[in-house]
Amino acid sequence: MRILITGINGFVGSNFTEKWKEHHILYGLDINQAPKDGVKAIYGWDQLAKIPETDAIVHLAGKAHDTKNQSLAQDYFTINTGLTQKIFDYFLQSEARTFIFFSSVKAAADSVPGDVLTEEVVPAPVGPYGESKIKAEEYIRAKMQEPRARTKDIYILRPCMIHGPGNKGNLNLLYNVVSKGIPCPLGAFDNRRSFCSIDNYNGLAYSDRKWSQNKVCFLRI
Repeated sequence: MRILITGINGFVGSNFTEKWKEHHILYGLDINQAPKDGVKAIYGWDQLAKIPETDAIVHLAGKAHDTKNQSLAQDYFTINTGLTQKIFDYFLQSEARTFIFFSSVKAAADSVPGDVLTEEVVPAPVGPYGESKIKAEEYIRAKMQEPRARTKDIYILRPCMIHGPGNKGNLNLLYNVVSKGIPCPLGAFDNRRSFCSIDNYNGLAYSDRKWSQNKVCFLRI
């Protein structure tokens, strides 16, 4: 398959590249266009017209959740919503058959109402990160009413925290504490968290005919 990966230099994009490069022809879309092993070429966001036709687009690019609250709210909407609109419009006009958007569980809820968060929950994001992600989802859903969109396969994923090589999230902070032999300081808190290994997502593109039969559960809109 010929696959375009946006945000190809990020944590998930780098892991996808490492796993997929032996089986597929990869192109990237990123703010950093430095050559990358296993990738034919990486383009900037102002170079969409130069990208060769592909079979699928995996949209990873976005602004991550800032736990320190130092980012401007508008930055999330400019990047998470704006870039999704731009690449999805490109997808609709292209010959690519499949579009996979990595949204976030934060688009559904900031905390779990009850014991388990299911796909049936009515989205109620809190804060600009989750709000910008749900706005991007809503844009895709609205565009899917267009005739050309009905001829394509479109998926939205809302992953929980993903762990694996190169992860830069808060999970690494906990790893560092444990590796030093320091007793966990969070024992008094009742806080359960869902995690998913990057290896579960790496199986996404092993088949161009059985996208929904891999290890990952898709939310099909």
